[in-house]
Amino acid sequence: MRIRIARATATAAAGCACALLLAACGGSPDPSGSSVPGKNGDAPPTALSGLAGAQRHPVPRGTGSHTPDDFNGDGHRDLVLNHLVKPAADAHGDDAGIGIVYGAASRGLDPSVRQLLSAHANAAKIGDTLPSAFDAEASCDLDRDGFTDLVVATDPPYNGIGRPPVPLQILFGSPAGLTGKAVALRIPDRARFGNEWADHPVCGDFDGDGKPDLAVTASAGRLSFLRGPFTRDGRPHKAGGTIPGAGPALSAPEPRADVNGDGYDDLVYAARPHEPGTAAKGALLLGSPDGPGRPAGPYRFGAPAGKLPAAPLRGSPGAGAPSRAETTLLMRYADFDGDRKPDTVVRTHRGETADLIALYPAATPDRPLITFTSALFNTD
Repeated sequence: MRIRIARATATAAAGCACALLLAACGGSPDPSGSSVPGKNGDAPPTALSGLAGAQRHPVPRGTGSHTPDDFNGDGHRDLVLNHLVKPAADAHGDDAGIGIVYGAASRGLDPSVRQLLSAHANAAKIGDTLPSAFDAEASCDLDRDGFTDLVVATDPPYNGIGRPPVPLQILFGSPAGLTGKAVALRIPDRARFGNEWADHPVCGDFDGDGKPDLAVTASAGRLSFLRGPFTRDGRPHKAGGTIPGAGPALSAPEPRADVNGDGYDDLVYAARPHEPGTAAKGALLLGSPDGPGRPAGPYRFGAPAGKLPAAPLRGSPGAGAPSRAETTLLMRYADFDGDRKPDTVVRTHRGETADLIALYPAATPDRPLITFTSALFNTD
């Protein structure tokens, strides 16, 4: 599964930030911004919103599952967030890290159950140096233990001479979620080519053996095909030479990884990374027993039909502050509430001042089931 999240940063407003978002400091309003009674005078069926959920709860301990993006193995899909908003006082500081919001049976996601992953706390050292960058790239159960693992991109030190170190690392899932230190992804020399960074990892069962594999870019339009499962020290089960005929950026086809239904996951390459929810052109490589290498012609990513729903971000930037347009980006289109129908998760941000994430269930696509801000991670 490809995770590359749109690189839209935002900075949380200080003080009573929930007034800017949805949750007024005195309560939780309707997602439309008004307080209206429900049927028969009952309380309105509001979504959990804004900074509600700031109190943290422990990650439920799972026993393993086959659910995608289930890092703690409890059977509920989790959500990965790159580029968290920052406190106003630290607007120009380092990236805050990666946020994980864990799934829940009642609302699909529970922002009170979350983890903040950072290079300082979770990255592996490259030699004697910790990387500063730490961005989620892809997720799948690489070691087949029932807990989804996370592939992270870092920025190891490199002097520009010769072949650079592999910048990708793996954080393994567990009953407690994503914890501990990552390990470097180990790509054998025979599976590397040229002196470009190994990048754009894509998970998939490209050889049809039922075990998760990784494809990553190499140099000169080639890719590295790493057969799974992977060991806990980041080694693939097997890797041959690089495969020619790929572009500089790799992605998984949408919505099905196996485009032609032949039992092998396929791969798309293009000139630039594909952002979820946007139309784009690429070229298709079909999977096979030898991996994703058979050219299959042009491929088009389609944008969602109709207008993308927005996270209901409300409020003004404040007295004297310039007005800034809101931008809404698709984060995930997948089943979070367990009804086997894909839900829509979007993120709306206003410049670098605020963001709001909304989960729209397939059953009620015009009303979010839950909304929350990534500013929650500033309280951890």
